[in-house]
Amino acid sequence: MRPNTYAVRHYVGVPVVDLVDETFIVASPQRLAVVVADRRRWVVWWPGLQLEIFMDRGDEGIRWSVVGDLVGSAEIWLEEFGDGVILHYYLRANPTEPDSDNKPRQLPQSPRGRRQADSMRRRHAVRWKQVVWELKAEMEASREPGSSGWA
Repeated sequence: MRPNTYAVRHYVGVPVVDLVDETFIVASPQRLAVVVADRRRWVVWWPGLQLEIFMDRGDEGIRWSVVGDLVGSAEIWLEEFGDGVILHYYLRANPTEPDSDNKPRQLPQSPRGRRQADSMRRRHAVRWKQVVWELKAEMEASREPGSSGWA
């Protein structure tokens, strides 16, 4: 019996990096929005990327155009929920040509190209989880264990 194998294909119009993440943080939306809007954090959170705001939604988050190692868009949506916030994160982007920070590069439709795409997605997903877990620890640091809500 042959194992059930299939190739993951990159379809036209679908970005190579298409990440969606949700993390619950016990903090006020206003307090978290101030941190998300701090441009100094962006270079730490997304090394190799330059972000330009195209929609500032205040306490509900920010949407950015992205150039640099990737070209596309990113978004943080802050949704008040219970005694905290669900931080929704989206990154939809393609790698750029070696000598460009805004020209998308096509990866080959081959095993090597799929490995490159998988590696790129994994790297950005793992990096984001590290960032958001650090942010969660920072925002919840003054909270007493077992207590609900935020001050």
